[in-house]
Amino acid sequence: MKIKDTLHLGHTNFPMRGSLPKTEPVREKQWEEDGLYEKRLALNKNKPHFNLHDGPPYANGNIHIGHAMNKISKDIIVRYKNMTGFYAPYVPGWDTHGLPIEQQLTKAGHDRKSMSKADWRRLAHDYALKQVDMQRKDFKRLGVMGEWDHPYLTLDPEFEAAQVRVFAAMAGKGYIYRGLKPVYWSWSSESALAEAEVEYHDLESTSIFYANRVKDGKGILDTDTYLVVWTTTPFTITASRGITLGPDFDYVVVKPKGQSRKFVVAKTLLAENAARFGWEDPEVLAAYKGIDLDKITVEHPWDKNVTELVMNANHVTLDSGTGLVHTAPGFGEDDYNVGIKYGLPVDMTVDAKGYLLASAGPDFVGKFYDDVAPIVLDKLKKAGLWLATEKINHSYPFDWRTKKPIIWRAVPQWFVSIEPFRKQILNQIKDVKFYPDWGEVRLYNMIKDRGDWVISRQRVWGVPLPIFYAEDGTPIVDEKLIDHVADIFAKHGSTYWFEHTAKELLPEGYTNSHSPHDEFTKEEDIMDVWFDSGSSWAGVMQERANLDYPADLYLEGADQFRGWFNSNIITSVAVNGIAPYKSVIAQGFVFDDKGQKMSKSLGNIISPNEIADQMGIEIIRLWVMSIDSGQDVHVSKDILKQVSESYRKIRNTMRFLLSNTEDFDPQTDTVPFADRKAIDKWMTIKLNQFVKDWHEKMSRYDFYDLFKQLINFVSSDLSAFYLDVAKDIVYIDEADDIERRSMQTVFYEVAVKLTKLITPFLPHTAEELWENLKETEKYAYLSEAPVTEDLPDADNLSAEWDVFFNFRDQVNKALENAREQSLIGKNAEAALTVTLTKEQSETFDHLQLDIRKLLMVSQLSQTAGSETKVVVSHATGEVDPRDRLYHDDIGADPKFPMFSKHNAEIVEHDFPNLTADEIEN
Repeated sequence: MKIKDTLHLGHTNFPMRGSLPKTEPVREKQWEEDGLYEKRLALNKNKPHFNLHDGPPYANGNIHIGHAMNKISKDIIVRYKNMTGFYAPYVPGWDTHGLPIEQQLTKAGHDRKSMSKADWRRLAHDYALKQVDMQRKDFKRLGVMGEWDHPYLTLDPEFEAAQVRVFAAMAGKGYIYRGLKPVYWSWSSESALAEAEVEYHDLESTSIFYANRVKDGKGILDTDTYLVVWTTTPFTITASRGITLGPDFDYVVVKPKGQSRKFVVAKTLLAENAARFGWEDPEVLAAYKGIDLDKITVEHPWDKNVTELVMNANHVTLDSGTGLVHTAPGFGEDDYNVGIKYGLPVDMTVDAKGYLLASAGPDFVGKFYDDVAPIVLDKLKKAGLWLATEKINHSYPFDWRTKKPIIWRAVPQWFVSIEPFRKQILNQIKDVKFYPDWGEVRLYNMIKDRGDWVISRQRVWGVPLPIFYAEDGTPIVDEKLIDHVADIFAKHGSTYWFEHTAKELLPEGYTNSHSPHDEFTKEEDIMDVWFDSGSSWAGVMQERANLDYPADLYLEGADQFRGWFNSNIITSVAVNGIAPYKSVIAQGFVFDDKGQKMSKSLGNIISPNEIADQMGIEIIRLWVMSIDSGQDVHVSKDILKQVSESYRKIRNTMRFLLSNTEDFDPQTDTVPFADRKAIDKWMTIKLNQFVKDWHEKMSRYDFYDLFKQLINFVSSDLSAFYLDVAKDIVYIDEADDIERRSMQTVFYEVAVKLTKLITPFLPHTAEELWENLKETEKYAYLSEAPVTEDLPDADNLSAEWDVFFNFRDQVNKALENAREQSLIGKNAEAALTVTLTKEQSETFDHLQLDIRKLLMVSQLSQTAGSETKVVVSHATGEVDPRDRLYHDDIGADPKFPMFSKHNAEIVEHDFPNLTADEIEN
């Protein structure tokens, strides 16, 4: 027998290396085959419900790291709730309608114009389901549990029916209307866009300054006076019908030196514009408020059939330009509002593809809107009205799918009128809990300032607007009729709309006074896809028997304040008067370690599938725990390597605990708290505090702080002190010694409780650990999270241990100084002479501390004094090969002359028939 065989070094089947890429898929398959998700819910069936409603990702392409952060965060929360007294199902969903799928079909060579709408939709339907299957596989590989065999899809007939019933209820309340209003228009998609489908990028535009000659100055301005306006969208001058001024702004009439013409500009902007236009010594002839010039008329720059009206509105600013804004009611929301107020026509000069119509004039017809600036400049210069041209870089709206700039364009569209119930929404927002709390202000302001919601789209793949038209063109927006359509969709799906005539879709015998000959047509536009997902509270939470409405929690990216958070609360309040969620978590965006967006061109994309194959998905899950996702976060392979080091630390620490409780039976060997040694009581208190903090931080979804505390607990409290000290006890002492059993009791408690506490975050590792613990449940996930215990005198014990740790800090400094002087190497080579204060002596005596063991030195003597002193010398005697400490009594027991008396006694106790001759080094 070798000397090391006389030690209790322990053993465990839990390997040092996790081989995660190989073992995780096997474990995930086992969970699915065993019905682990269903078994956990079955245990909780009579407990209070917790509903996290999944925001549906778009079904197109493999998942990215942002998807992983989102889905893993949800899985952590659902697992946590299921282990802490709640019935918490998880129903994943997908957004399956919309333009991106149509674009993918076009890229694949399918021609939409060559087939019926129904056939096109069937292609889109099949493509969407393939994408769902692909993403489902990706999401399951993240270790996320849920109803993967019964997710919700916005293309499912029951979901479409619920969505149409939401539309019906809103129509019944008068919130749905058709109007000619400017909307975000994507010429690249040939469709209107919702606010959530618009993103902003920097764009260089041509800014033109020009003059409009006064036609009727109302006795205030002469006809040789010109109003100076500016625009960054030259093509809109073709539909310019007015000029808008700020009613309270000061305007001046000036005459530049050497010119016969007079010009009107804002007073505060005169100097910069004089420099811009090359005006010398402009003489101020008169000054007016904007309101004074109201309803003066001016000539259009080139269209002699158009007279433009001077108007007043508060959207005009003095930040730049001239303080006078050319106004085309068909090309902007502010322009439209002021134009309608003053009775101007809403003329449209651009078609759906961005090309100018005949109404723009013969010089412009057929030209692309972004190519007409040179023509505009030429006409202004020939008319003597051009003053300046500049190139400006500014933030401009783009189609988020095609990445092309968009325009405002007035077209007949269907809208949701927000104003009638805006205050209700704002009041509901106040009752929602937001994480981070700034989310309340962001959503509140977005609802407060948003205009009506354009919900019609000129596409094919989506839920059709369930609206009929009478013979005279009157729209039929009838709640009962729309509910009838919902019943059809529930049975046949919404493609049925495109396969049948209006007459076939209407109830048998339906009549309408606007159709004397019983002839009807139907709407061909589809609903905005944000109305699809925006109705999910109805299509999912209200539809499924095991779910509740309103949901307890929505969790998505911060961009969803414009999107899903926004659309859901609008429809829910519109129909039921309540918010669809009780709380909202908003997460930031994911960037690389340099703060750049992920892109193929930069080569910085982090694929969850690749990381799973290379490092294991547990590393991504631990990364999710380690970040403050309430703000923008960073990830790279280097960052993930750092996370893997933290994972390794956790794994190795847990392995140490398992290997050193191999010979421990929790049923017979557990030492009660009252009988444990002082150091074990201290560790028990530390563990209990961590359990308490775990519950507190998890209750507010603070993974980031919890990660820091977990790593500190594992690295500092456990590894750097407790487990280090423990080696001289669990390895060395007699197998059944009370001090060893006391320490093993704590080891086992820490192992069990930590395994449970990391289960939401690292489920693969937790279940692997669980297989090596002596617990009754088959899976860690089927156990309950540990709760905080009421440990007697815990606060006083902690305070007393603080006295020891302050003393230990002083000793460690002295030992470090001795090492620097080459007096000692390891602590085991040291002999200490310490002077203890009265407080220290009384505290250590009360705790019954063996401070030599706790300081891990070979020899220690102590005296009393008024201040702490530490003297370090090299230990005397010889090194015992069993405990590697110096002893003065090596050979005291002739039976084992190579050991100290203490070690000889232990060996004789544990191996009574062993002789010295049988022991090898």
